[in-house]
Amino acid sequence: MNITPGATIILPSSVLAAMAAGLMAGWALLAWWVRRGERSNGSRTDRDWSIPQLDNNASNRSFFHLWDVRFKLVSLITFAFFVVAVRSLPAASAAMLLALICVPLARLPFHRTLRRLLAMSGFLVMFIVIMPLTVPTQPEDTLVVFTGMEGISFNLRGAALALTICCKAFAVALLMEPLLATAPLSVTLEGLTRLGVPDKITRMIHLAHRYIFVVLEETRRMATGMKVRGFRKRTNMETLRVTGNFLGMLFVRGFERTYRVYDAMQARGYDGTFQELHRFRSSAGDWLKATFWILLGAVLLGVDRFYLGG
Repeated sequence: MNITPGATIILPSSVLAAMAAGLMAGWALLAWWVRRGERSNGSRTDRDWSIPQLDNNASNRSFFHLWDVRFKLVSLITFAFFVVAVRSLPAASAAMLLALICVPLARLPFHRTLRRLLAMSGFLVMFIVIMPLTVPTQPEDTLVVFTGMEGISFNLRGAALALTICCKAFAVALLMEPLLATAPLSVTLEGLTRLGVPDKITRMIHLAHRYIFVVLEETRRMATGMKVRGFRKRTNMETLRVTGNFLGMLFVRGFERTYRVYDAMQARGYDGTFQELHRFRSSAGDWLKATFWILLGAVLLGVDRFYLGG
């Protein structure tokens, strides 16, 4: 069907209801499939979608595992910047497809990756809902109006822009999987130090990543103790008081733990620096992989700007 620029398309409201129901059903079905796959694999240890274990699969062997961390960081981050710079929906979709291919290429569990995307989708779907309604209308824009909602018009250019943002966000998130999950975190941070990132920052990231999970475990343990003692969440002042005491005690215990950890590190000879446990050796293959990814990003951006009108 040919759509004339600047035209207004009138559709029955049942189409909008069907689209909304389809999106919700698809999201729910995907979430159910991910949970079912986790139960069948017995992987129930990493329940928090927002704080993932970064290097669970660092011991595998793949195209990305055998790549020098320094080259991998520079090339994939550069490719991510190229992805963010594209403006057209076809280019953003191609970038997302390329990033998606990287997951099986890196031999990473696909259920883990889908969990990350599902965690992001709740935020990104707001762009799809809001931007078609809020993008300023231009003379060449095509509008969609649903019967019974004549006062509200949906701008297709806004919808395309929202989908472009979502595709770019998913592409960058997918790239982070092979970037961070294919080498031990200590090696990745050491590679960042070799690339010029201040040593204090990498040490802070290393310790923070480790002790975030310690604090989470302490939180779960304290919450379990409160439930055993009969605490139930309610909308009253008593719940607020108990929650405040809970957060205060968690802060105090975390503060005390930092001193114990620091004393233990000093007892083991810590002098403010971590020992370098990995020796980097670059090869011709590392240079070829880096050149390939940087050129691929440049080609993607060039096609977007000069052929797709981005």
